[in-house]
Amino acid sequence: MNYDMVGPVIALTLSSIGSTIGCYIAGAASHAAMTRTEDGHGKFIGMSAAPASQSIYGFILMLLMSKAILAGTLSPISGIAMGVFAGSAIGLSAIFQGKVCATGIQASMKNPSLFGKSFASVGIIESFALFTFVFCMLIM
Repeated sequence: MNYDMVGPVIALTLSSIGSTIGCYIAGAASHAAMTRTEDGHGKFIGMSAAPASQSIYGFILMLLMSKAILAGTLSPISGIAMGVFAGSAIGLSAIFQGKVCATGIQASMKNPSLFGKSFASVGIIESFALFTFVFCMLIM
């Protein structure tokens, strides 16, 4: 049995788990907000989807890692370490982004002019997942 691709799969799985949890947190807040307002539902739904992007980072990282392992430029054990730590960082970013999205939804429900401003903190948290992704690409 060949375990070479364990690391890439871990990177994808942890990133996707984080995105799922983050979208759940933000989606639940979106649903609650929609029951209390008559308009602006689309922007609540849009903000609740923001944590989904981290699963894309995990997917691309999985592809790049698997190619590097097959090419012999990344050892399988390094791939496991990268998968665990990078996947965890990206996944946790998605979870906390979901929490920030939830508070942004609540804030913009009470004051619609805060919607755009709420995306600043969403973007800051997104940047940590992006940094992890880029830095992993640099060391592969």
